Amino acid sequence: MLHYSASKVALVLAISFLGFVFASPNLMTKGFRDSLPSWMTNVLKPIQLGLDLQGGSYLLLEVDLDAVTKEQIVNLEETVRATLREPRIGFRNLRAAEDGVFVSITDPEQFKQARDLIVKAAVDLNVESLDEGRLHITIPDKVKKEREIAAMSQSIEIVRRRVDEFGTSEPSIQRSGSDRIIVELPGVDNPERIKALIGQTAKLNFHLLEPGVTAMTDPRNVPPGVMMVPGGKDDPERYAVRRRVEVSGERLVDAQATFQEGRPVVTFRFDTQGGRRFGGVTAANVNQRLAIVLDNTVISAPNIKSPITGGSGYIEGSFTVQNAQDLALLLRAGALPAPLIILEERSVGPGLGADSIAAGETASVIGVILVAGFMVLAYFTFGLFAVAALTVNIVLLFALMSIIGATLTLPGIAGVVLTLGMAVDANVLIYERMREEYNNGRTLLNSLSSGFSQAFMTILDSNVTTVIAGLLLYFLGTGPVKGFAVTLVLGLMTSMFSAVMITRLLIWLWFRSAKRTVLPL
Repeated sequence: MLHYSASKVALVLAISFLGFVFASPNLMTKGFRDSLPSWMTNVLKPIQLGLDLQGGSYLLLEVDLDAVTKEQIVNLEETVRATLREPRIGFRNLRAAEDGVFVSITDPEQFKQARDLIVKAAVDLNVESLDEGRLHITIPDKVKKEREIAAMSQSIEIVRRRVDEFGTSEPSIQRSGSDRIIVELPGVDNPERIKALIGQTAKLNFHLLEPGVTAMTDPRNVPPGVMMVPGGKDDPERYAVRRRVEVSGERLVDAQATFQEGRPVVTFRFDTQGGRRFGGVTAANVNQRLAIVLDNTVISAPNIKSPITGGSGYIEGSFTVQNAQDLALLLRAGALPAPLIILEERSVGPGLGADSIAAGETASVIGVILVAGFMVLAYFTFGLFAVAALTVNIVLLFALMSIIGATLTLPGIAGVVLTLGMAVDANVLIYERMREEYNNGRTLLNSLSSGFSQAFMTILDSNVTTVIAGLLLYFLGTGPVKGFAVTLVLGLMTSMFSAVMITRLLIWLWFRSAKRTVLPL
């Protein structure tokens, strides 16, 4: 068990050397790292500091899932209207309620046809026949739940895209419970603009205006399927917009802020299907107005002068350069499926983080000194070997965290300090086993070999059980708990390697360096 082949020696030394290389950026100043070649800085990266160490902003968001259900019902109402209008089936009292959509079919002979068409159009929905030719279309709870789960996942992804587009370094975006999102932005001390970008739904659609209806029209005379939508903050007009979405903003594949005749505008480009749809709408409605609606506000309503068949166009309005850049960013990132409500926000100053780092460093140094002192006093020469293995263990731990891009948090520092104490547990087990075998009359070589072989399974079992606990903390915990779990699990992995491989190599070299007959324990 004590024997070491040349290949094993080379492997242990290579892993240790690479550990020092990948951990080295954490000791470099920022100026020195910036002076290194780009290929080197892309490979050698320091550990990222979490919000509690670096300072920054924390946001707790809630996804308004009720709005998802309301939108489903509104869309269902428009689906029923379009389904019945196309074959010219007479209907009245079409309205959306909290639990679905009601509609009355005026001609009893068309009732079955209407019901069949609605069943075909409203896939996975419940269509119930009521008295007096009425139909009640509802959304099953299972479908509601599936769409809410999809909306939650989509919201997290859209928030992530928007934050990434903004250029924030190493943000943390994670789900909390069934309808909440935690956003941590290290290094961001003024989150107002990011809050505005994150919180805006940014649902962009293209609608036709209803001719002949103005803001002065009596609301009772507004035709069905038409809604009055306000203009922007500098536009007091209200627009009569058809509810039917001619082209959805989901078809956009790119948006950029640029200038047109010296004014900031936002150019956009559709995918192939969206481009064909946009070209067909503009070709069929020349000299009519097309409303560009963003979050239930008309930001522009230009007149269609000619067909736009290139699949691209631009949005003009009372934009500043920053407004145009923000709108382009939102359109590129995509629309939120539901509004976000900011439940909590707080800023963490870098001073608090600096104090935490200093306290963590102090605790780590004191821990290393106490552990090293105990091992040397208790095991003499072999204690020095344990200290050397502990040093390699710390280096490998920071190297692994740098390689995988782990974020170091204040609980993570606690995990590092805990790892320092746990790292020598394996050495204690090995050395005590050696001492026991030697006191029982076995030779030095047999005692050394037996110490490693007999203690190995005990070390493995104890570390595996702790790793399982750490993995459960990581997958079931959030935020600080995850930071602690990461350093704990990585520390256990590196301590296994250092205690078994590094210590064994050092003892093997010590045994071979001279004719040893006495166990120095």
